[in-house]
Amino acid sequence: MENLKPVAEAIQAADAILIGASNGLSITEGLHLFADNQAFEELFGDLKREYGLRCILQGMGARWPSEEEKWGFWSRLIHHYCGEYKPTPVMQDLRAIVGDKDYFIVTSNGECHFEMSGFAPEKIYEVEGNWLAMQCARPCHDTLYPTLELAEKMAAAEQGGKIPLELVPHCPKCGGPMEVHMEGGSYFIPDTAAQQRMQAFLHQYHDKKLVVLELGIGWRNQLIKAPLMRLVAQEPHAAYVTINLGEIYITDDIKSRSFGLDGPLSNILSALREACGA
Repeated sequence: MENLKPVAEAIQAADAILIGASNGLSITEGLHLFADNQAFEELFGDLKREYGLRCILQGMGARWPSEEEKWGFWSRLIHHYCGEYKPTPVMQDLRAIVGDKDYFIVTSNGECHFEMSGFAPEKIYEVEGNWLAMQCARPCHDTLYPTLELAEKMAAAEQGGKIPLELVPHCPKCGGPMEVHMEGGSYFIPDTAAQQRMQAFLHQYHDKKLVVLELGIGWRNQLIKAPLMRLVAQEPHAAYVTINLGEIYITDDIKSRSFGLDGPLSNILSALREACGA
């Protein structure tokens, strides 16, 4: 494995850490939104045969025949990946690497594993929403409502891919249907408060030693990766650390202040934790 001492030294010298994360981190934890794999078969094999689902992402965006079936899918997903979630070694390693330093997290992952692993919710911006909040599908107003407790009740009562009609959530204001708070159309309510908190963090650490730690983000990503690289280019004291399996991309203008680590996130974060003495 590549010498991680310079990376550890950059992290140790940092005033703060900005973490960016996408699908590669979820996959490392065993959640693959795009795969028709054994895990998908075990969790959704019946829905795969009934509706032709080929991956979790397809189910998330499906036009379900009924609200009972829509929430049957979502409650099963949320129960398995959120309700039963325990912090994984990769998250424990990341938490140890951050230590007592100030941090902020920007992620397109919606399963809330950062928060459930001990990272502060006020220091997380989930740019495409998350599974543990729901909103009016229209939307008639912009309030978000918690999902987990209701999803657990739904999952316990679900049979054959459907939940009982009486458990289907309705908007408390207009009485219409509810949606999981995930990007997917014009109805999505952006988290402007989290956007503002992130901007305040960047303002606080402007012109200071900021380490951008990027986890499992592909080179084409314009939502998180491209803005992070532009940020590093604009911050003369910032360092950029990107960890990804089989695909490392760093723009030429920041290469002198960057580290590209190619390999499994679990292995690299474990070794980086050791290098940091955390």
